[in-house]
Amino acid sequence: MTSGAKRILVTGGAGFIGSAVVRLLIRETPHTVRNLDALTYAGNLESVKEAASDPRYSFVRADVADAAAVGRVFAEFRPDAVLHLAAESHVDRSIDKPAAFIETNVVGTYTMLEAARAYWEKLDPAARAAFRFLHISTDEVYGSLGADGLFTETTPYDPRSPYSASKAASDHLVMAWHHTFGLPVLITNCSNNYGPYHFPEKLIPLVILNALDGKPLPIYGKGDNIRDWLYVEDHARALVKVVLEGKPGETYNVGGRNERTNLQVVQTICGLLDELRPAAASYGVLIAFVPDRPGHDRRYAIDASKLERELGWKARETFETGLRKTVAWYLDNRWWWEPIRQGKYAGERLGSGKKGA
Repeated sequence: MTSGAKRILVTGGAGFIGSAVVRLLIRETPHTVRNLDALTYAGNLESVKEAASDPRYSFVRADVADAAAVGRVFAEFRPDAVLHLAAESHVDRSIDKPAAFIETNVVGTYTMLEAARAYWEKLDPAARAAFRFLHISTDEVYGSLGADGLFTETTPYDPRSPYSASKAASDHLVMAWHHTFGLPVLITNCSNNYGPYHFPEKLIPLVILNALDGKPLPIYGKGDNIRDWLYVEDHARALVKVVLEGKPGETYNVGGRNERTNLQVVQTICGLLDELRPAAASYGVLIAFVPDRPGHDRRYAIDASKLERELGWKARETFETGLRKTVAWYLDNRWWWEPIRQGKYAGERLGSGKKGA
């Protein structure tokens, strides 16, 4: 894309990763941002509160699967680029109720692609050449790794959960729209994100908040499943770099090179809390092993060499520095998470696989 201020449409901008992108764009760039979000259970406008007063920021409540609403946003906002983050994203919820994942992740992505294509085809030649559509995906589309090796951009897809299958389907749709219609798309596949404003159903915020409440810290199986952890603000920087500098038709993997077992993650959180918010006994006594998630992938690990080499991105946070920032943020920002724990999600077990759960 050419230099200068852009008009950037961010879908899912009230979610965890999307809100980090919105905050970054408003705080550190000259770009104008339109946030399109349906405000489902994990969407929270409090996460973009620091951007809301800036005249370059605007919000529209809409579902990405609503073709009429999406079409209006394209016509009114006239974006130079799209960062498509809107998605149902929690594996456990996809096991219990997969229909929403097909609707948002597959149908919603198709709807966004068709709206983007209709808009893009009417642009003048220079604007057509500069337009970009970045689809944000996950390393989970690649399936499960053994003890060795890393996911690369050429790793075959092998999704194992309703969530990862829905994201794999959306990835294929995005590339099909590039090869068939010429739409200038890009895809990123990221490792597990963590950081501020993370909805507390996910492992790291769930463990922090359960520990503060003196509740059990649930770990699936033996806690030996391995994930590669990426600080959300590092991810946001990668996404902005890819949409502005990446090559259309390419996929870029984004990872933090921070492999840890789930047990190691929880133990590290307990150690930080013992230091930052000491209790009568170590928080580690709250660790509780629970029955494993159905189809739980053994290991994920990302090779981000292509992104680092071609676009010059590099994660700024190690797992230790990022996790310390994350724990401190939850300790200091009770105003954000306490209403969620009292209303939308109180820490209950999800992903049992039982129909109607």
